[in-house]
Amino acid sequence: MTQAHINQIGTARPPHDIHAAFQNFTARGLSSERHRALFQRMARRAGISHRYSVLHEDGLVEAHSPQPGFYRRGLFPGTARRMKTYADHAPDLAEQAVRRLDLQGRVGDITHLIVASCTGFVAPGLDQLLAARLGLRADLQRTMVGFMGCAAAVPALRLAQAAILADPKARVLVVNLELCTLHMQETDELETALTFLLFGDGATAALVTAEPHGLALEDFRTMTIPDSEDCITWHVGDHGFLMHLSGRVPSRIAAALRAHPEVILRGEGTQALQLWAVHGGGRSVLDAVEDAFGLEASALAPSRAVLDAHGNMSSATVMFVLANMLRTAQPGQRGLAIAFGPGMVTETFRFMAR
Repeated sequence: MTQAHINQIGTARPPHDIHAAFQNFTARGLSSERHRALFQRMARRAGISHRYSVLHEDGLVEAHSPQPGFYRRGLFPGTARRMKTYADHAPDLAEQAVRRLDLQGRVGDITHLIVASCTGFVAPGLDQLLAARLGLRADLQRTMVGFMGCAAAVPALRLAQAAILADPKARVLVVNLELCTLHMQETDELETALTFLLFGDGATAALVTAEPHGLALEDFRTMTIPDSEDCITWHVGDHGFLMHLSGRVPSRIAAALRAHPEVILRGEGTQALQLWAVHGGGRSVLDAVEDAFGLEASALAPSRAVLDAHGNMSSATVMFVLANMLRTAQPGQRGLAIAFGPGMVTETFRFMAR
């Protein structure tokens, strides 16, 4: 019986570690001393040590600074400039992730390209730009998965699985590329400022085939959390994409998982799973999953490690976790991947290490 496998995952991040600089710049923009102190306290508790960006920290400047800056206090860039920056940097970072797969002269064998991204728009699309850079075949089947937020990696892999089941000879390249730091907003609202404490840039590339090695993809399942549409929203504005991330997100996730564990666990107990690849939407999101399922602290250590080292890279985050598991998992270990996105939706799939 044909089964799709993630054979390899390549990861890439930009060169600039901007976590401290973004944190301090955002804090200075809050007018209330109490809010500034609370922001810095929450930053210390966020479980994040590093975040990377295509932007250099020198791009954060005060209103009267003589140097040019992408984010100038009182004059943040419009959407057009942000999309130009996305177009300038996204293909390079995506290509880096693919190059780390080391396809060894088999680039021409790629039959499908699936690209997931919610942080930029450009046409010709990132899929076409990347295909041209890599020299992929002219009859390549391309699919863009857009604006599905942090959960998008799972639908992208589900499409890859479908391609393999339809044609066992297919070789599918799945790319997740997010430049989240292009969408910081100038704000005096603490909740909005805390949102920008989380996000970083990153890219992944996964090779999915029927070859039986790596992580075998099993069943995919989606659960929409009722009456949660306003918890995570993502709209195109005049000054970039406007993110709203409610403080109620962790509690809504925990309540939904507790109420319907059979949906996520497929009727199995947590003891049936040795690997947990959970999207690190934030420390409190990981805490919510751990608490809802009564997991030992070690279960989500891989997800917490990615959050600490990179922050929340939207759709690329869970793929960074899976990349680490590809290197360390023992054959026969079973796992569950979980990611959350606007809707509010929980996207999951089970997998087994080969």
